[in-house]
Amino acid sequence: MVSPTLLYALALLLLPILIVIAYSFWTQDYLTIDRSFTLENYRVALTEPIYRDLLVRSLTISLVVSLVTVAVSYPIAWFISFHGGVHKNLWLFLITVPCWTSYLLRVMAWKIILGYEGVFNVALLSTGIVDKPVTSLLYNSNAVVITLVHSWAAFAILPIFVSLEKIDRSLIEAAHDLGDGKLRSFLRVTLPLSLPGVISAFLIVMIPTVGDYVTPRLVGGKDGVMIATAIQAQFGKGANWPLGAALSVTTMVIVSAMAGLVVLGIRLLVRAVR
Repeated sequence: MVSPTLLYALALLLLPILIVIAYSFWTQDYLTIDRSFTLENYRVALTEPIYRDLLVRSLTISLVVSLVTVAVSYPIAWFISFHGGVHKNLWLFLITVPCWTSYLLRVMAWKIILGYEGVFNVALLSTGIVDKPVTSLLYNSNAVVITLVHSWAAFAILPIFVSLEKIDRSLIEAAHDLGDGKLRSFLRVTLPLSLPGVISAFLIVMIPTVGDYVTPRLVGGKDGVMIATAIQAQFGKGANWPLGAALSVTTMVIVSAMAGLVVLGIRLLVRAVR
């Protein structure tokens, strides 16, 4: 019974990754692929300032987006789980409604909201906070972070909510009976027990956002360009598939290592708080 699923995973998940890894050790001269083994592509990917800076920016933006998304999503998931009552399903429905629309449409909506004559600038002008429209809201890394946080919030709320729902409420009552206040019982009982959902939400957000291409392209401008743009350029106009593959593999490895360190850091932090 497992065989069809295993074959599906091998054909559509593992095989493409292996092909990309193989390409990363080759070289390309226009349309000709030289299959001689070389590490030159990785040298370029790790030492060229443009690629190194793009990778650092991508990792930074992804980390910030993940932290902000989890920080925003946790209170929402906690409220639904502990105070949603009979309306929990309605709250979850409302949270997932934006996901029914096109991802591209949501990004374009933020482009309008953050624009020179967008909703934010109109609100700031009407309240007298600024005298002229703010130009720093769009076409920079801040716009990328805001857009990605909104786009991935629902994907963070759901695993945190599921984790909170599995907590035995009698444990929290026992903590209160033993003298813990609401904050202390949260830090010693609720937060540690919901940690699997927090880690899952963090990884669900962080891993895809590193390689996001559409959002930086539409709202990032030159200050919001990420590594996916460079990879696309190598597979497209650059006509250098091996270098594009090396950039992809390098990004995957660094993101995997970074995800492991973040998970370890979260566990140590929660343990220290307890």
